[in-house]
Amino acid sequence: MCQVIFFTIWSHLVRTKKNLKCVLGCLLHMNKVCVCVCVCVCVGYDFAAVLEWFAERVDRIILLFDAHKLDISDEFSEVIKALKNYEDKMRVVLNKSDQIGTQQLMRVYGALMWSLGKIVNTPEVIRVYIGSFWAQPLLVADNRKLFEAEEQDLFRDIQSLPRNAALRKLNDLIKRARLAKVHAYIISALKKEMPNMFGKESKKKELIANLGEIYAMVEKEYQISPGDFPKLSKMQEILAIQDFSKFQTIKPKLMEAVEDMLTNDIARLMVLVRQEEAATPSQTVQGGAFEGTKNGPFGHGYGEGAGAGIDELEWIVARDKPSYDEIFFMLSPINGKVSGAMAKKEMIKSKLPNTILGKIWKLADVDGDGYLDIEEFALANHLIKVKLEGHELPADLPHHLVPPSKRTQ
Repeated sequence: MCQVIFFTIWSHLVRTKKNLKCVLGCLLHMNKVCVCVCVCVCVGYDFAAVLEWFAERVDRIILLFDAHKLDISDEFSEVIKALKNYEDKMRVVLNKSDQIGTQQLMRVYGALMWSLGKIVNTPEVIRVYIGSFWAQPLLVADNRKLFEAEEQDLFRDIQSLPRNAALRKLNDLIKRARLAKVHAYIISALKKEMPNMFGKESKKKELIANLGEIYAMVEKEYQISPGDFPKLSKMQEILAIQDFSKFQTIKPKLMEAVEDMLTNDIARLMVLVRQEEAATPSQTVQGGAFEGTKNGPFGHGYGEGAGAGIDELEWIVARDKPSYDEIFFMLSPINGKVSGAMAKKEMIKSKLPNTILGKIWKLADVDGDGYLDIEEFALANHLIKVKLEGHELPADLPHHLVPPSKRTQ
């Protein structure tokens, strides 16, 4: 089951445990997209624990911000901090971006990234999708192409969740195994510090108060990353109600088994997951807003760049072919074709990287003979023009760009 969790502020919806249960019931019955609304932290239940419960089980966490009134409140900051162990699942949507101009949008985007950088402690930059996600005309249409491209990126990200679900579960297993190891080391260290007979309660309080020192000792002794440790305040709260006399010291064989699992078994499982993904058909989210986002004349990029002329009877390259033909004959073709070396002298004048020109050559050499005839040369120049105008090159040559003499009926 694919799950997506949206976090936003809606403080008037879930104020009591009764309402919370109703919301949870609705969420658990949804089979594709799970939508959660965040509320003010001053409610009658452990709000952070609820967020962590959802975050642990979902595949994607989306934080929503409004571009025209960007403000990360204290409540929302607490929400993000509660999800600090799930940054890899986080995405950000800067919504209602059509309500401001291009310059203001750049300033808002910069302010958002700066604010998130103070809250989210991760070396990687969180992906931010900019757009206007409603079924109404754009108020400021200057950035229409940007919004469409961002919308498609967001849809692709959500649609790909089922395909990567097994890999994410494997990563979650790795996280839990590492956390279990750290817990075992901490519990063992606490057990060693406890007296055998008298003063157990006072020593327990002392150890809990100085738990940070235990963390530092375990980190140094076992070479554990600080990010693998549980939250200090939460751990102190849990330890306060535990009976330290029941704690056990480290059992080397069990720790070796866990380490062997992380080192060897997980690696083998990773290979099996990749093989299974390659062997099974691609799974994506279907229906709803995902229908009609790619096909038809209103699909993103339709009729633009390499897609220009897709609905026309005339070969679109023919429009500029006379000028391309002049260059072709200046290269002194032999038997109606120019060699790669001769074509290269002309193509490098575009100043495009060799990797791009190599791809253009491969697309234009339709018959694959290593030479370009007059139509293929015109096609190569057309593709150069497409790239210089800022469009992407297709992976395969579209049918409408194939030279007329080389089309198969």
